[in-house]
Amino acid sequence: MKELTRKRILVTGGAGFLGSHLCERLVAQGHDVLCVDNFYTGTKDNIAHLLDCANFELMRHDVTFPLYVEVDEIYNLACPASPIHYQYDPVQTTKTSVHGAINMLGLAKRVKARIFQASTSEVYGDALVHPQKEDYWGHVNPIGPRSCYDEGKRCAETLFVDYRRQHGLSIRIARIFNTYGPRMHPADGRVVSNFMMQALRGEPLTVYGDGTQTRSFCYVDDMIDAFVRLMNSGDDSGGPVNLGNPHEVSMREIAQRIIAVTGSSSTLAARPLPADDPWHRQPDISRARQLLGWEPATSLDEGLQKTARYFRARLAASGQTAPQAVKAGAAAG
Repeated sequence: MKELTRKRILVTGGAGFLGSHLCERLVAQGHDVLCVDNFYTGTKDNIAHLLDCANFELMRHDVTFPLYVEVDEIYNLACPASPIHYQYDPVQTTKTSVHGAINMLGLAKRVKARIFQASTSEVYGDALVHPQKEDYWGHVNPIGPRSCYDEGKRCAETLFVDYRRQHGLSIRIARIFNTYGPRMHPADGRVVSNFMMQALRGEPLTVYGDGTQTRSFCYVDDMIDAFVRLMNSGDDSGGPVNLGNPHEVSMREIAQRIIAVTGSSSTLAARPLPADDPWHRQPDISRARQLLGWEPATSLDEGLQKTARYFRARLAASGQTAPQAVKAGAAAG
């Protein structure tokens, strides 16, 4: 890559699920990538294949403390994203979103870097508008068990926009909807990872409520493509952009698809719905289509097949063996 187009890029949370895929993409493009992670939910296994790359560097650091480096762009992805992880230490989760944003924005201001905030569809809460557009203000419980994540991300968006207003910072805000794929943590408690592990072990798939609640699932490669397009876009309005797959499926449907993809003989097991769990979640991606020329390209079944191969390999590497019915179904996946 020519020096004029080669950038020094900081990725916080770079050893996590999304962060590791982003680091991989940026390294492949020839940029100098600094991956920062405190390894609370991220893991070195996710970026081990990058450690020998001359243009990749790994630093253990917690973004709730200031960071002094020289970079051209910052992707701020640091924050646990699954309910199990972010509810384990809710105070630290809020600090990661808020103090982390303050520290990264301060760094961006000092070095005049463009900065990207990984926000979330959770800012919409249990939405009363469907599908959700960027101008919807949301319906969030500020004191519920999920509020450490929801309100932390909402506050981070406020800080980003105010830094733009007050200091002229070039910002990008992505509201990320449900994303899945290889390198998801197998015990993060999210829908796809839960169902995959249960199906591959031949266990009943845990469906909360009556299973009619819906989500929209985007494959990780499509999401990373959107990240890079948004960061490189010429739009400096500072407004958030929904990123996700507008194809909506129920929990029962995704469970049945995962059973089919893995060849499992698992059944479904009903459990009570957790507090403040959103009933519907579907992005309106009109702005992403217009601004970025982007929409997801990976079908749900194709993405699930790739994800199943990853989880099957994880099980095999850990010495666990899938039931015979699942092994037999592997060839079809």
